[in-house]
Amino acid sequence: MSALRIAFMGTPHFAVVSLKAIVEAGHQVVCVYTQPPSPRGRGQSLQPSPVQVYAESVGIPVRSPYSMKAPDAVEAFQALDLDLAVVVAYGQILLPAVLDTPRLGAFNLHGSLLPRWRGAAPIQRAIMAGDSETGVQVMRMSAGLDEGPVLFTARTPIGPEDTAGLLHDRLAELGAGLWPLALDAIAQGRATETPQAQDGATYARKISPAEARIDWSRPAEQIDRQIRGLSPFPGAWFETPTAKGPVRVKALGSRWEATAASGAPGQVLDDALLVACQTGAVRLTRLQREGRSAASAQDFLRGAPVKPGVRLS
Repeated sequence: MSALRIAFMGTPHFAVVSLKAIVEAGHQVVCVYTQPPSPRGRGQSLQPSPVQVYAESVGIPVRSPYSMKAPDAVEAFQALDLDLAVVVAYGQILLPAVLDTPRLGAFNLHGSLLPRWRGAAPIQRAIMAGDSETGVQVMRMSAGLDEGPVLFTARTPIGPEDTAGLLHDRLAELGAGLWPLALDAIAQGRATETPQAQDGATYARKISPAEARIDWSRPAEQIDRQIRGLSPFPGAWFETPTAKGPVRVKALGSRWEATAASGAPGQVLDDALLVACQTGAVRLTRLQREGRSAASAQDFLRGAPVKPGVRLS
């Protein structure tokens, strides 16, 4: 099969794995589109996106328009003479004038099993909702939000200690493995496009700051899923009392445990951070005190002991 002329559109690390797989499959990525450099780090200096860093390292031209709705950005895209566009977590809405430009169309990699979890935060929402399975899908892009027909799917179970970070990395690798198969099938006209089911659609809205604070008066299963679904970012958090006042701590790992011990919601039940909830208890396994690095529960307790009976808020 001859190499396809492709524009790749993506921004975070999740997209880099797919871009690399497409390049290594021998296709001609004529241009990469990514979000403009953004302020990061302590100095808040402008840093290029992970996709831009990789693209430049292999000599692919990079464009980072502030808006793909701008007429000049649309015209520049239309001038690329593309066979196909690949979109992976780009971060901008694409107009029909962009989606309809490539000869074979525009295709997206989405991090859920559609129509479940359309939208911005499918990985986090799947964990927080207690889903037992998720996956990635290559879909043809349409004007509606994640509503196009699906071409290829890879599935994975969600384990009892999976965090959003772990699941993110696993899905990125699964998605990258789909692209060589999908591009080959699309180019040869043998890809089967399956319309999404009309029932069962859910929307994965962005995570709001208010969702990050832990309310220990909720059931342990829900708190465990909240902690794992928001790890590593933005991180579910609570406050622990100290001699100098309350200190904010992020909970980045947890495990729901059945226990005969009981206490008031937020009360520490043993010397290894088992915390009582409305019903049941959650074992905190990885934490990050404000202004410090993340650490295992064992290392965290060496530097900041939390004795049984202490009430977290």
